[in-house]
Amino acid sequence: MNIDIKHIAKLARLRIEDDQLEKFESEMQGIVNMVEKLPDINDELVLDASNPMKLRKDEVADKKFTRQELMQNAPKVKAGCLVVPKTVE
Repeated sequence: MNIDIKHIAKLARLRIEDDQLEKFESEMQGIVNMVEKLPDINDELVLDASNPMKLRKDEVADKKFTRQELMQNAPKVKAGCLVVPKTVE
């Protein structure tokens, strides 16, 4: 199978340098080969009877934390709120 890395990069809006095309093509070919080796899955769900799934029991945590305890690990707090870097101008 021939994989056109330049076309895939264009669709994904990625810039790939010409010297890296061969590397990405071989990696993509490896991914395609791996997927082709996956077994077909029937419509039935197959479970291993000797290794059943064990779901954890849902439990409500009894311990309540105070706001002060929750904020003590924050790098910066102002007026009881977390201060984060501005991301939008």
